[in-house]
Amino acid sequence: MARASWVLGTTSVASTALAVWLYLDNRALRAELTSHAAAAPAAVQPAAPAAQPASPWAPRTALPIVHTAGPAPALPEPTPESETQSRMERRARRTDELAAMFGRLDGESDADYRARILPMITAGLMVPRMRVDEQRKLAQDKAHVTPEQSAKLDQAFDKVYGDVLDYANKAVADGQVSPYERNVSGWLEFAGGLGGILHDANAQIGKILDPAQVRAMSDAGFEWGEYLGAKAPWEQLAPPPPRR
Repeated sequence: MARASWVLGTTSVASTALAVWLYLDNRALRAELTSHAAAAPAAVQPAAPAAQPASPWAPRTALPIVHTAGPAPALPEPTPESETQSRMERRARRTDELAAMFGRLDGESDADYRARILPMITAGLMVPRMRVDEQRKLAQDKAHVTPEQSAKLDQAFDKVYGDVLDYANKAVADGQVSPYERNVSGWLEFAGGLGGILHDANAQIGKILDPAQVRAMSDAGFEWGEYLGAKAPWEQLAPPPPRR
């Protein structure tokens, strides 16, 4: 039960934000590597030696003096302090980028915010939703879940989704979950509340499926928390308040 609770908290609301976060982090690292490569001195090719005269009686010409390049200047080794500062600066930049992406822009209405954000959320959840749909179908087949039982599960989940949206909207409105700052304790508290909602959902599932069916779906590798987290209608979340 505890494992499923954390799955819901970490694979639902945070899934899209985490994907964007990792994308921005990788983009920053690639830019840093590119800048280091551009700063590295180009290798100096030694000049080819002059050809020797064909005849020993021909007048000899002075051979050009070839100046070989010395060792390339080495960049100073980064100190632990500079590496820590660089990571902190990248983290601060990513926070600003996420705030600009998921926060309210100046003068942006609710409708404008949804028009900007919803395509991103829908695209980010498309593959996870297809995957959990297929996983549920396979697990239900192994557990011999009837079509009537499956329909009752969907009806029970409508109530679960409503509770999740109400809870998430309140957390965003109160600033517990905010696109403008890193609030780790707020996210953990939010995930714990989602775990309580999932606990109630599991109780409803236990009233529809018998224990053998529940165990068979679990043994097949299916997680109800992962399913509900991906299938929840996150597109219906209320926009966050403007930055204070």
